Amino acid sequence: MDQIKIEDLEVFANHGVYPEENVLGQKFLVSIILYTNTRLAGQTDDLTASIHYGEVSQFVNDYMKRHTYKLIERAAESLAEELLLQTKHLKKVELELKKPWAPVGLPVKYVSVKIERQWHTAYIALGSNMGDKQKYLDDAVKALDEVRGCQVTKTSSWLITPPYGMTEQDDFLNGCLELDTLLSPEELLDMLHKIEQDARRERTIHWGPRTLDLDILFYDDLILGSDTLCIPHADMQNRDFVLRPLVEIAPYKHHPGNGKTVKEMLAALNESRSVSL
Repeated sequence: MDQIKIEDLEVFANHGVYPEENVLGQKFLVSIILYTNTRLAGQTDDLTASIHYGEVSQFVNDYMKRHTYKLIERAAESLAEELLLQTKHLKKVELELKKPWAPVGLPVKYVSVKIERQWHTAYIALGSNMGDKQKYLDDAVKALDEVRGCQVTKTSSWLITPPYGMTEQDDFLNGCLELDTLLSPEELLDMLHKIEQDARRERTIHWGPRTLDLDILFYDDLILGSDTLCIPHADMQNRDFVLRPLVEIAPYKHHPGNGKTVKEMLAALNESRSVSL
């Protein structure tokens, strides 16, 4: 990805743990690397096809002056998030916030915090087999799209599928969506659980009936295994009700573990079923 750099932008603002820092203020230096695609701007000489570094510099200056935080960690996090939310064409940002007058009581050039933040692409599976199934799914899509730092970019059609695991229950309505998000995988999981809870989801029977089921299938090309989260979804290659809607919106998305595309995984699943029959 291409880069636009702003180095040591000087801002006078009121951030610090001590009250006098919040009242008197002090100098901060902000360095930013903006990750974007400059190809079109380079070909057309059109500023609107790129990121206006002058406007970004002014935005940083205004934001730092308008807010007051105790920690430069908090100031850096908030500023990076706002830049990603407000700046068209921005995919990723590296931000370093330097504090030259840090009250450490010793000679020091500066103290700084440096972070990287970016938009991530996640794929989410949705399912419901209780009550007004379509409303539960539609409401979940709307709720997720309204979360700060989340943008639903694609949705599949809703498919009626037989239950998986425990078969003595009503058919499911299933689908998938594509999501651009600033949330970490753990933060995204927590948000999905909250949306499920708002839909009165009860986790009483494994693979049992539910008003709403939301699962993370992919998160960029991340491979993650923890006590609470497995990415990619551990059993997606065996689930027709996941692969069928997912192939509508991401047929050539590669599984980072087995290397197969969604389309290839669905074809392999269909073939294995035809052989077993």
